[in-house]
Amino acid sequence: MKKPDIGDFWRYFMASLSFQHVYKKYDGGVVAVSDFNLEVADKEFVILVGPSGCGKSTTLRMLAGLEDITEGEIYIDDRCVNDVLPKDRDIAMVFQNYALYPHMSVRDNMAFALKLRKMTKDEINRRVSEAAKILEIEHLLDRKPKALSGGQRQRVALGRAIVRDPKVFLMDEPLSNLDAKLRVQMRVEITKLHHRLKTTFVYVTHDQTEAMTMGTRIVVMKDGFIQQVDSPTELYDNPVNTFVAGFIGMPPMNFINAVINVEGSDVFISFENVTIKLPERYAVEEVMERDGQEVIFGVRPEAITDEANFVTDHPEAAFTADVEVVEMLGAETYLYVTVNASLPLTCRVDPTTSQSSIGEVVDLAIDTNRIHIFDKDTEQSIIS
Repeated sequence: MKKPDIGDFWRYFMASLSFQHVYKKYDGGVVAVSDFNLEVADKEFVILVGPSGCGKSTTLRMLAGLEDITEGEIYIDDRCVNDVLPKDRDIAMVFQNYALYPHMSVRDNMAFALKLRKMTKDEINRRVSEAAKILEIEHLLDRKPKALSGGQRQRVALGRAIVRDPKVFLMDEPLSNLDAKLRVQMRVEITKLHHRLKTTFVYVTHDQTEAMTMGTRIVVMKDGFIQQVDSPTELYDNPVNTFVAGFIGMPPMNFINAVINVEGSDVFISFENVTIKLPERYAVEEVMERDGQEVIFGVRPEAITDEANFVTDHPEAAFTADVEVVEMLGAETYLYVTVNASLPLTCRVDPTTSQSSIGEVVDLAIDTNRIHIFDKDTEQSIIS
Protein backbone atom coordinates (compact mmCIF):
# COMPACT_ATOMS: atom_id res chain seq x y z
CA MET A 1 0.00 0.00 0.00
CA LYS A 2 1.38 3.40 -0.99
CA LYS A 3 2.02 5.74 1.91
CA PRO A 4 0.12 9.05 1.73
CA ASP A 5 2.15 12.15 1.03
CA ILE A 6 1.38 14.38 4.00
CA GLY A 7 4.23 16.86 3.87
CA ASP A 8 2.06 19.76 2.65
CA PHE A 9 -0.80 18.78 4.96
CA TRP A 10 1.34 19.29 8.08
CA ARG A 11 3.43 22.21 6.87
CA TYR A 12 1.64 24.81 8.97
CA PHE A 13 1.39 22.84 12.21
CA MET A 14 4.80 23.50 13.70
CA ALA A 15 6.03 25.02 16.93
CA SER A 16 9.04 25.88 19.01
CA LEU A 17 8.87 25.72 22.81
CA SER A 18 10.56 27.73 25.52
CA PHE A 19 10.68 27.02 29.26
CA GLN A 20 12.05 30.00 31.19
CA HIS A 21 12.92 29.50 34.88
CA VAL A 22 9.89 27.28 35.46
CA TYR A 23 9.10 26.05 38.98
CA LYS A 24 6.35 23.84 40.35
CA LYS A 25 5.78 23.97 44.10
CA TYR A 26 3.05 22.17 46.01
CA ASP A 27 1.55 22.87 49.42
CA GLY A 28 3.82 21.74 52.21
CA GLY A 29 6.95 23.02 50.54
CA VAL A 30 7.33 20.18 48.05
CA VAL A 31 9.22 21.40 44.98
CA ALA A 32 8.54 19.12 42.01
CA VAL A 33 10.35 21.16 39.33
CA SER A 34 13.15 23.67 39.98
CA ASP A 35 14.43 26.37 37.61
CA PHE A 36 13.62 24.40 34.46
CA ASN A 37 15.10 26.10 31.38
CA LEU A 38 14.82 24.53 27.94
CA GLU A 39 14.52 25.63 24.32
CA VAL A 40 12.89 23.15 21.94
CA ALA A 41 13.25 23.86 18.24
CA ASP A 42 10.53 23.25 15.69
CA LYS A 43 10.36 19.59 14.60
CA GLU A 44 12.55 18.36 17.47
CA PHE A 45 11.83 15.09 19.26
CA VAL A 46 12.76 15.87 22.85
CA ILE A 47 12.67 13.21 25.57
CA LEU A 48 12.31 13.98 29.27
CA VAL A 49 13.80 11.03 31.14
CA GLY A 50 14.56 10.24 34.74
CA PRO A 51 13.50 8.08 37.68
CA SER A 52 10.09 8.22 39.31
CA GLY A 53 9.55 11.53 41.09
CA CYS A 54 12.12 13.51 39.09
CA GLY A 55 9.53 16.00 37.78
CA LYS A 56 9.36 14.94 34.15
CA SER A 57 5.60 14.27 34.00
CA THR A 58 4.88 17.41 36.03
CA THR A 59 6.86 19.42 33.48
CA LEU A 60 4.87 17.90 30.63
CA ARG A 61 1.60 18.58 32.43
CA MET A 62 2.56 22.23 32.93
CA LEU A 63 3.21 22.48 29.20
CA ALA A 64 -0.17 20.88 28.53
CA GLY A 65 -1.95 23.23 30.94
CA LEU A 66 -2.97 20.43 33.30
CA GLU A 67 -0.78 21.81 36.11
CA ASP A 68 -0.45 25.44 37.15
CA ILE A 69 2.99 27.02 36.90
CA THR A 70 4.24 28.36 40.24
CA GLU A 71 6.98 30.54 38.75
CA GLY A 72 8.44 31.15 35.31
CA GLU A 73 6.98 31.16 31.83
CA ILE A 74 6.27 28.63 29.10
CA TYR A 75 6.03 29.73 25.48
CA ILE A 76 4.64 27.93 22.45
CA ASP A 77 6.18 29.82 19.56
CA ASP A 78 6.21 33.41 20.85
CA ARG A 79 3.03 33.06 22.89
CA CYS A 80 3.19 32.76 26.68
CA VAL A 81 0.70 30.02 27.58
CA ASN A 82 0.81 30.25 31.38
CA ASP A 83 -2.81 31.38 31.54
CA VAL A 84 -4.05 29.75 28.33
CA LEU A 85 -6.57 26.93 28.70
CA PRO A 86 -5.37 23.46 27.61
CA LYS A 87 -7.88 23.34 24.76
CA ASP A 88 -6.50 26.60 23.37
CA ARG A 89 -2.80 25.64 23.38
CA ASP A 90 -2.97 23.71 20.09
CA ILE A 91 -1.39 20.60 21.57
CA ALA A 92 -2.39 16.94 21.65
CA MET A 93 -1.48 14.52 24.42
CA VAL A 94 -1.09 10.74 24.47
CA PHE A 95 -1.15 9.12 27.90
CA GLN A 96 0.05 5.84 29.37
CA ASN A 97 -3.59 4.75 29.56
CA TYR A 98 -5.18 4.74 26.13
CA ALA A 99 -8.35 6.43 27.50
CA LEU A 100 -10.53 5.22 24.63
CA TYR A 101 -14.31 5.31 24.91
CA PRO A 102 -15.26 1.60 25.10
CA HIS A 103 -18.73 2.05 23.58
CA MET A 104 -17.40 3.90 20.52
CA SER A 105 -15.79 2.50 17.39
CA VAL A 106 -12.23 3.39 16.50
CA ARG A 107 -13.59 5.84 13.94
CA ASP A 108 -15.79 7.58 16.50
CA ASN A 109 -13.01 7.68 19.10
CA MET A 110 -10.74 9.43 16.63
CA ALA A 111 -13.49 11.79 15.49
CA PHE A 112 -14.86 12.70 18.92
CA ALA A 113 -12.77 15.84 19.55
CA LEU A 114 -13.43 17.06 16.02
CA LYS A 115 -17.19 16.74 16.50
CA LEU A 116 -16.92 18.85 19.64
CA ARG A 117 -15.25 21.51 17.49
CA LYS A 118 -18.31 21.47 15.21
CA MET A 119 -16.23 20.50 12.18
CA THR A 120 -18.01 19.43 9.02
CA LYS A 121 -18.58 15.74 8.43
CA ASP A 122 -16.41 15.82 5.30
CA GLU A 123 -13.49 17.41 7.16
CA ILE A 124 -13.81 14.92 10.02
CA ASN A 125 -13.85 11.98 7.62
CA ARG A 126 -10.85 13.36 5.74
CA ARG A 127 -8.78 13.77 8.91
CA VAL A 128 -9.73 10.37 10.32
CA SER A 129 -8.98 8.69 7.00
CA GLU A 130 -5.63 10.48 6.72
CA ALA A 131 -4.57 9.50 10.25
CA ALA A 132 -5.74 5.91 9.77
CA LYS A 133 -3.58 5.61 6.64
CA ILE A 134 -0.57 7.02 8.46
CA LEU A 135 -0.98 4.52 11.31
CA GLU A 136 -2.14 1.64 9.07
CA ILE A 137 -5.33 1.07 11.06
CA GLU A 138 -7.86 1.59 8.27
CA HIS A 139 -9.11 -1.97 8.71
CA LEU A 140 -9.81 -1.31 12.39
CA LEU A 141 -12.00 1.79 12.06
CA ASP A 142 -15.28 -0.01 12.73
CA ARG A 143 -14.04 -2.10 15.65
CA LYS A 144 -14.59 -1.35 19.34
CA PRO A 145 -11.56 -0.97 21.66
CA LYS A 146 -12.22 -4.32 23.37
CA ALA A 147 -11.52 -6.05 20.03
CA LEU A 148 -8.06 -4.47 19.72
CA SER A 149 -4.64 -5.51 20.98
CA GLY A 150 -2.59 -3.22 23.20
CA GLY A 151 -0.53 -2.02 20.28
CA GLN A 152 -3.62 -1.34 18.19
CA ARG A 153 -5.20 0.65 21.03
CA GLN A 154 -2.07 2.74 21.31
CA ARG A 155 -2.20 3.44 17.57
CA VAL A 156 -5.79 4.61 17.97
CA ALA A 157 -4.72 6.91 20.82
CA LEU A 158 -2.02 8.31 18.53
CA GLY A 159 -4.57 8.70 15.75
CA ARG A 160 -6.89 10.63 18.04
CA ALA A 161 -4.01 13.06 18.64
CA ILE A 162 -3.04 13.29 14.97
CA VAL A 163 -6.50 14.28 13.72
CA ARG A 164 -6.40 17.42 15.85
CA ASP A 165 -3.57 18.87 13.71
CA PRO A 166 -1.66 20.01 16.83
CA LYS A 167 1.41 22.19 16.85
CA VAL A 168 2.97 19.96 19.51
CA PHE A 169 2.56 16.29 20.40
CA LEU A 170 2.97 15.46 24.09
CA MET A 171 3.43 11.83 25.14
CA ASP A 172 3.49 10.70 28.77
CA GLU A 173 4.87 7.15 29.15
CA PRO A 174 2.76 5.93 26.19
CA LEU A 175 4.42 2.50 25.98
CA SER A 176 4.48 1.55 29.65
CA ASN A 177 1.48 -0.79 29.42
CA LEU A 178 2.86 -2.78 26.48
CA ASP A 179 4.92 -5.96 26.64
CA ALA A 180 8.62 -5.85 25.77
CA LYS A 181 8.25 -6.96 22.14
CA LEU A 182 5.43 -4.52 21.46
CA ARG A 183 7.34 -1.66 23.09
CA VAL A 184 10.16 -2.16 20.60
CA GLN A 185 7.68 -2.17 17.71
CA MET A 186 5.89 0.95 18.92
CA ARG A 187 9.20 2.77 19.51
CA VAL A 188 9.92 2.32 15.83
CA GLU A 189 6.40 3.37 14.84
CA ILE A 190 6.50 6.58 16.90
CA THR A 191 9.93 7.48 15.52
CA LYS A 192 8.66 6.96 11.97
CA LEU A 193 5.59 9.02 12.81
CA HIS A 194 7.74 11.93 13.96
CA HIS A 195 9.76 11.86 10.73
CA ARG A 196 6.60 11.80 8.62
CA LEU A 197 4.62 14.45 10.47
CA LYS A 198 7.61 16.79 10.77
CA THR A 199 6.32 18.45 13.92
CA THR A 200 7.45 18.93 17.51
CA PHE A 201 7.31 15.98 19.92
CA VAL A 202 7.89 16.07 23.69
CA TYR A 203 7.98 12.60 25.18
CA VAL A 204 8.25 11.50 28.83
CA THR A 205 9.67 8.16 29.91
CA HIS A 206 11.57 6.51 32.74
CA ASP A 207 13.10 4.06 30.26
CA GLN A 208 16.57 5.14 29.13
CA THR A 209 16.37 2.74 26.18
CA GLU A 210 13.32 4.57 24.83
CA ALA A 211 15.10 7.87 25.33
CA MET A 212 18.31 6.78 23.61
CA THR A 213 16.60 5.20 20.61
CA MET A 214 13.92 7.82 19.91
CA GLY A 215 15.01 11.31 20.88
CA THR A 216 16.96 13.88 18.89
CA ARG A 217 17.76 15.44 22.28
CA ILE A 218 17.34 14.07 25.77
CA VAL A 219 16.69 15.98 28.99
CA VAL A 220 17.89 13.96 31.99
CA MET A 221 16.17 14.97 35.23
CA LYS A 222 16.68 14.20 38.90
CA ASP A 223 14.83 15.62 41.93
CA GLY A 224 13.18 18.31 39.81
CA PHE A 225 16.43 19.60 38.31
CA ILE A 226 17.81 19.22 34.79
CA GLN A 227 21.07 17.27 34.97
CA GLN A 228 22.05 17.37 31.30
CA VAL A 229 20.50 18.19 27.92
CA ASP A 230 22.23 16.60 24.96
CA SER A 231 22.04 14.21 22.05
CA PRO A 232 21.95 10.49 22.87
CA THR A 233 25.56 10.07 21.75
CA GLU A 234 26.84 12.97 23.86
CA LEU A 235 24.96 11.78 26.93
CA TYR A 236 26.47 8.33 26.59
CA ASP A 237 30.01 9.40 25.75
CA ASN A 238 30.30 12.56 27.86
CA PRO A 239 28.03 12.44 30.91
CA VAL A 240 28.42 15.50 33.13
CA ASN A 241 28.05 13.63 36.41
CA THR A 242 27.73 10.17 37.94
CA PHE A 243 23.93 10.30 37.91
CA VAL A 244 23.74 10.74 34.14
CA ALA A 245 26.57 8.25 33.63
CA GLY A 246 24.79 5.62 35.71
CA PHE A 247 21.29 6.28 34.42
CA ILE A 248 22.13 6.25 30.71
CA GLY A 249 23.38 2.89 29.45
CA MET A 250 22.50 -0.69 30.28
CA PRO A 251 24.14 -2.42 32.03
CA PRO A 252 25.06 0.74 33.92
CA MET A 253 28.55 2.17 34.15
CA ASN A 254 30.94 0.65 36.69
CA PHE A 255 31.90 3.15 39.39
CA ILE A 256 35.17 2.52 41.22
CA ASN A 257 36.65 4.40 44.18
CA ALA A 258 40.18 5.13 43.00
CA VAL A 259 43.21 7.35 43.60
CA ILE A 260 45.03 9.57 41.10
CA ASN A 261 48.83 9.23 41.08
CA VAL A 262 51.13 11.52 39.07
CA GLU A 263 54.71 10.58 38.21
CA GLY A 264 56.36 13.27 36.12
CA SER A 265 54.14 13.72 33.09
CA ASP A 266 52.46 10.32 33.53
CA VAL A 267 49.08 9.89 35.22
CA PHE A 268 47.98 6.65 36.86
CA ILE A 269 44.77 5.61 38.56
CA SER A 270 44.85 2.96 41.29
CA PHE A 271 42.17 0.76 42.86
CA GLU A 272 42.18 -2.60 44.67
CA ASN A 273 45.92 -3.20 44.12
CA VAL A 274 45.45 -2.45 40.41
CA THR A 275 47.25 0.45 38.73
CA ILE A 276 46.20 1.68 35.30
CA LYS A 277 48.21 4.15 33.23
CA LEU A 278 46.02 6.80 31.61
CA PRO A 279 46.46 8.21 28.09
CA GLU A 280 48.34 11.47 27.54
CA ARG A 281 45.12 13.46 27.18
CA TYR A 282 44.57 13.01 30.93
CA ALA A 283 47.88 14.77 31.71
CA VAL A 284 46.04 18.05 32.16
CA GLU A 285 45.76 20.42 35.09
CA GLU A 286 42.27 19.28 36.12
CA VAL A 287 43.60 15.75 36.68
CA MET A 288 47.23 16.30 37.69
CA GLU A 289 46.32 18.74 40.48
CA ARG A 290 44.49 15.84 42.13
CA ASP A 291 47.67 13.82 42.71
CA GLY A 292 47.05 11.55 45.70
CA GLN A 293 43.35 12.38 45.85
CA GLU A 294 40.40 10.01 45.69
CA VAL A 295 38.17 10.15 42.63
CA ILE A 296 35.36 8.11 41.14
CA PHE A 297 36.62 6.08 38.19
CA GLY A 298 33.88 5.31 35.65
CA VAL A 299 34.14 2.50 33.12
CA ARG A 300 31.33 1.27 30.90
CA PRO A 301 30.98 -2.53 30.64
CA GLU A 302 32.02 -2.59 26.97
CA ALA A 303 35.27 -0.79 27.83
CA ILE A 304 36.45 -3.85 29.78
CA THR A 305 37.47 -6.78 27.60
CA ASP A 306 38.83 -10.29 27.92
CA GLU A 307 39.97 -10.36 24.28
CA ALA A 308 43.43 -11.92 24.47
CA ASN A 309 45.20 -9.76 21.90
CA PHE A 310 43.92 -6.52 23.45
CA VAL A 311 45.00 -7.65 26.92
CA THR A 312 48.47 -8.58 25.62
CA ASP A 313 48.87 -5.30 23.72
CA HIS A 314 47.82 -3.14 26.69
CA PRO A 315 49.71 -4.39 29.77
CA GLU A 316 49.46 -0.90 31.31
CA ALA A 317 45.68 -1.36 31.53
CA ALA A 318 45.51 -5.08 32.37
CA PHE A 319 44.41 -6.82 35.57
CA THR A 320 42.89 -10.10 36.73
CA ALA A 321 39.48 -10.87 38.20
CA ASP A 322 37.39 -13.82 39.35
CA VAL A 323 34.43 -14.71 37.12
CA GLU A 324 31.26 -15.15 39.19
CA VAL A 325 28.48 -15.09 36.58
CA VAL A 326 28.38 -15.41 32.79
CA GLU A 327 25.26 -14.25 30.94
CA MET A 328 25.20 -15.32 27.29
CA LEU A 329 22.69 -13.23 25.33
CA GLY A 330 23.59 -14.31 21.81
CA ALA A 331 24.95 -11.10 20.29
CA GLU A 332 26.83 -10.23 23.48
CA THR A 333 27.96 -11.78 26.73
CA TYR A 334 28.04 -10.19 30.18
CA LEU A 335 30.71 -11.17 32.66
CA TYR A 336 30.15 -10.36 36.32
CA VAL A 337 33.57 -10.44 37.93
CA THR A 338 35.20 -9.52 41.24
CA VAL A 339 38.57 -7.81 41.61
CA ASN A 340 40.61 -8.63 44.71
CA ALA A 341 37.57 -10.45 46.16
CA SER A 342 35.86 -7.14 46.93
CA LEU A 343 35.22 -4.99 43.84
CA PRO A 344 32.36 -6.16 41.55
CA LEU A 345 32.54 -5.19 37.87
CA THR A 346 30.32 -5.83 34.88
CA CYS A 347 31.94 -6.48 31.49
CA ARG A 348 30.28 -6.70 28.08
CA VAL A 349 32.42 -8.99 25.92
CA ASP A 350 32.36 -10.51 22.46
CA PRO A 351 30.83 -14.01 22.62
CA THR A 352 32.77 -15.07 19.51
CA THR A 353 36.11 -14.59 21.26
CA SER A 354 35.36 -14.85 24.99
CA GLN A 355 36.36 -18.12 26.63
CA SER A 356 35.63 -17.01 30.19
CA SER A 357 33.60 -19.29 32.44
CA ILE A 358 32.34 -19.24 36.02
CA GLY A 359 34.98 -19.87 38.66
CA GLU A 360 37.93 -18.95 36.48
CA VAL A 361 40.48 -16.21 36.98
CA VAL A 362 40.31 -14.10 33.83
CA ASP A 363 42.75 -11.60 32.34
CA LEU A 364 41.03 -8.31 31.54
CA ALA A 365 42.06 -4.91 30.20
CA ILE A 366 40.40 -1.50 30.16
CA ASP A 367 40.16 0.61 27.02
CA THR A 368 41.53 3.76 28.65
CA ASN A 369 40.33 5.94 25.79
CA ARG A 370 36.78 5.30 27.00
CA ILE A 371 37.02 6.02 30.71
CA HIS A 372 35.50 8.72 32.91
CA ILE A 373 36.79 10.45 36.04
CA PHE A 374 34.43 12.16 38.48
CA ASP A 375 35.05 14.33 41.52
CA LYS A 376 34.64 12.31 44.71
CA ASP A 377 32.57 14.98 46.48
CA THR A 378 30.58 16.75 43.76
CA GLU A 379 30.27 13.68 41.49
CA GLN A 380 30.79 16.01 38.52
CA SER A 381 32.98 14.99 35.59
CA ILE A 382 36.52 16.30 35.98
CA ILE A 383 37.21 16.53 32.26
CA SER A 384 34.41 17.94 30.10
